[in-house]
Amino acid sequence: MSDPIALTEEQLKDIPSTEQAANDLRQAAGIKSREIAQSAEERAQLLKDAAAQKAQKLRDFAGEKASQFADVAGEKASQFKDVAGEHWGETRVKAQEIQSDLEEYVRQHPSKSLLIAAGVGFLVGLIVRR
Repeated sequence: MSDPIALTEEQLKDIPSTEQAANDLRQAAGIKSREIAQSAEERAQLLKDAAAQKAQKLRDFAGEKASQFADVAGEKASQFKDVAGEHWGETRVKAQEIQSDLEEYVRQHPSKSLLIAAGVGFLVGLIVRR
């Protein structure tokens, strides 16, 4: 009677040993892990490149907007300067007119002007003293 579990030496040679099977698995796992690492590195590089491109686009956009803002600010400053210069000229002319009107009034009414100046001086003195 033959034992169904008993194997011939020839059959035993065809069955890999556990050590060989473990080595084969280690080798396959190493290859697969290198493939995964390579794939991850490629994806990381793609992401890095895409991020660099987006950052460059953002820098360019920000630079354009800053340039536009500087141009608009320069125009507004120039307009403000022109308007302020006009108002300053008008105010200066009005002040000169008031000064000439006061001089004329003082020449026409010297005693009245002296009493008004004394009253204003007295009031200013009271206010400053407090």
